[in-house]
Amino acid sequence: MSLKIRINDEVKTALKMGNELRKKTLRMVQAAIKQVEVDKRIDLDDDAVMAILQREIKLRKEALEEANGANRADLAADAQSEIEILKEFLPKSLTPQELDVIVKQAIAEAGATSAADMGKVMKAVMPKVAGKAAGDEVSAAVKRNLTAG
Repeated sequence: MSLKIRINDEVKTALKMGNELRKKTLRMVQAAIKQVEVDKRIDLDDDAVMAILQREIKLRKEALEEANGANRADLAADAQSEIEILKEFLPKSLTPQELDVIVKQAIAEAGATSAADMGKVMKAVMPKVAGKAAGDEVSAAVKRNLTAG
């Protein structure tokens, strides 16, 4: 079952169960997916939907930081709940150790030796970790492994 269909089914379930936060969160994702499809005039595949989910999670993490900074526990709790809902649709995240293994393999394959080779390594790593690690986590792992090596 595609991610879009699964999200649509979950919206229907949330409607039946009366779960407002889940319904609202998933409808925002549906809107983001639809916006990209209309703008680009394409039908998104699961990889593209995962990228949208990751972007939505990143936005909510930023909102969570802002809410915590403003001492708004209510907004922080909502943002955290939305993050958890969105994570249900992504594959299990890689541990830092698993990510390091993939990054080290990519460094070896690319023959990277310094931070100047970061772009080559990122280009090799990102397709392997799609949906399993955020771009900023990958970037940090690549930097850490290039400077350590």
